[in-house]
Amino acid sequence: MVQKAKILLVDDRPENLLALEAILSALDQTLVRASSGEEALKALLTDDFAVILLDVQMPGMDGFETAAHIKRRERTRDIPIIFLTAINHGPHHTFRGYAAGAVDYISKPFDPWVLRAKVSVFVDLYMKNCQLKEQAALLRLQLEGGGKGPVGDGKESAGLLAELSARLAAVEEQAEALSKQLDDESADAAAVATAAHLERKLTGLRRALDALEPGTGSASAVPSQG
Repeated sequence: MVQKAKILLVDDRPENLLALEAILSALDQTLVRASSGEEALKALLTDDFAVILLDVQMPGMDGFETAAHIKRRERTRDIPIIFLTAINHGPHHTFRGYAAGAVDYISKPFDPWVLRAKVSVFVDLYMKNCQLKEQAALLRLQLEGGGKGPVGDGKESAGLLAELSARLAAVEEQAEALSKQLDDESADAAAVATAAHLERKLTGLRRALDALEPGTGSASAVPSQG
């Protein structure tokens, strides 16, 4: 059963959080509220998130400071951040947002469809990465208990290898479709780069899986997956 991705919504105004929930509910993912930067950082200690929507202007710890803390943590540094702001102080203000680690910077009021589409891309990328990690974990388990041959002996090993290959093929097909979607649209550079990184990891995992086929080499030659 595929788990839903979690999306972190950070805003000190309850009405803004309600509006974000209404816009993003159609994605059918888990929406997590945080009413301050401190509350957001606490949520990030225990849960994994596909993307963070972060209000810039908040009392106490503002969006820029919150983003800086997020990017300093090893666990959370790669989570995409979309800044939301009700003001526009020009290019310098926008540059500060990108310098803080944001993948996008959107001024309020924003187009609900555009925001939903942007968030959807990062949710898709997150889900593909989760699937990829699952395939890599299964592959490592097979290598650790593989026995004498590249993937062990008997029908059980052959069946597991076939299952891994089929599941990886499904992820490859979805990743290819996502990459085509990004090519067709004026997608964010960060989303395109993340998709390219995912494809490289998929290629490496496919090569590792192919190396486990009987007669193609030993399990020790399989590259590790980061």
